[in-house]
Amino acid sequence: MAYLLRTLIILMVLLIGATSMTALGWLSFSFSHIKLAIAAFLFTMFAQAFVMFYFIGVSRLVSNIYQILTSGANLEELFEDPPKDLDPYVKKTKQFLHETTVGKRQTVPWTMLMLVLGMFAFLLGGAYDTGMVSKPIHSGLAYGFIAAMLIGSVRQWYYLGKAHKTLRKLKSLFSISDNAM
Repeated sequence: MAYLLRTLIILMVLLIGATSMTALGWLSFSFSHIKLAIAAFLFTMFAQAFVMFYFIGVSRLVSNIYQILTSGANLEELFEDPPKDLDPYVKKTKQFLHETTVGKRQTVPWTMLMLVLGMFAFLLGGAYDTGMVSKPIHSGLAYGFIAAMLIGSVRQWYYLGKAHKTLRKLKSLFSISDNAM
């Protein structure tokens, strides 16, 4: 899943880059940057929703497993034959919980910032097109969105790798198949 999300991030950056280069006149298509911006921002929302919910889901899965281990109830969900000593599992799962929580906290705010700045840049682009705001306002928001997107994408890329490895370790600890969530 992390590889799919990384692919979505790459496509998002390429689409936004193509939109920006078209607006600056560096690239020329048979359509304006406005039409490209519509598709690019819709794809950005799609990709960022996937990334955000991946981190939320991984963190929630680890949290649920930690809760099962610490409560001692429903251990049959994790083990065919629950062991007497759960301390090694609790210790390792607590570490995984910390890692996934950090990953979620380091990426979701960037996702939200990207979406908010992108939405304002998109809306004020329409306002500029109708003459309601000046070009520097729209351009400034677009540049802010691009900066947030680049910083956020690098952070997401890094934490997607960490979350993927943590999820693999968690699944191997409890003998969960790789294709199960």
